[in-house]
Amino acid sequence: MFVLAVLFAFAAEVNGQIRNANDLSQATLSKADDISLPEVFIFREITPENLVKIYEALGRPAKGKVAVKLSTGEPGGRNFLQPSLIRELVQKVNGTIVECNTAYGGGRSNTKSHLKAAEDHGFTAIAPVDIMDAEGETELPVKGGSHLTRDIVGKNYLNYDFTIVLSHFKGHAMGGFGGAIKNMSIGIASSNGKRLIHSAGKSTTSWGRPKQEDFLESMAEAAKAVADHCGENILYISVANNLSVDCDCDASPADPQMGDIGILASLDPVALDRACTDLVRSSEDHGKIHLIERIDSRHGMHTLEHAETIGLGSQKYQLIKLD
Repeated sequence: MFVLAVLFAFAAEVNGQIRNANDLSQATLSKADDISLPEVFIFREITPENLVKIYEALGRPAKGKVAVKLSTGEPGGRNFLQPSLIRELVQKVNGTIVECNTAYGGGRSNTKSHLKAAEDHGFTAIAPVDIMDAEGETELPVKGGSHLTRDIVGKNYLNYDFTIVLSHFKGHAMGGFGGAIKNMSIGIASSNGKRLIHSAGKSTTSWGRPKQEDFLESMAEAAKAVADHCGENILYISVANNLSVDCDCDASPADPQMGDIGILASLDPVALDRACTDLVRSSEDHGKIHLIERIDSRHGMHTLEHAETIGLGSQKYQLIKLD
């Protein structure tokens, strides 16, 4: 196994070098803290077997009642993670697929239609599906936020002992990109919680019209509330395939215009999202320009800047290739 040590701050290209794993401690020290950088593992080949292997590589076994947070996909969409890809991992951890209802109408805005979408997309055939705000909501405190003091999540989220944030990395119409931070912030938030994030803490009834940076910062703050709640009982896996500029919440997403990147995983959600965006930028695929434009036109990298500032994770990391 080889290690690609990447010391990105805000660069748009990979500036690392291949090193032997034995040189890891010397290759990946943080200039600021003199400690090892967070690891981000990658399999270029996207298979069910590699999804399980990358989970195991993290060295943090899921225990107790396990929530697997993913997007079940808006009816009409087609780019969401396929049940055939994730089934082996979800069943290995005896996981429950968890979601909350949307705040924008559509085919997943109430529990009945949301469960129908999950069934139609094949998720109920591989695991139990829990719409966590079906019976109400609860609050998690936000520590050190600029906009949020609370994160409103589905009530049933408190029933789980461990969370696997299983994300489809892709573009997003409002956030620029969707990865681990979006999945654990907006994804775990109830309908009211989603509105609170979108309005940058101003309302649970309206999205409002906050500054773009305030919305992005609110996503990071809600994600930190989830991470603080979980402690070490959480991990993050992102599958960078079907790289549309549009999210799985879009009923008519644009077709992907660049090739798949792989499966990435980390114990640090900021490092994971940063690695995904860095690999898009460093790709030799000319189709990447569309996704990069979507990310940058929405100032998407600011989410990671704020997330790092409030202590959610690090934008510097070491990328460890597993194939």
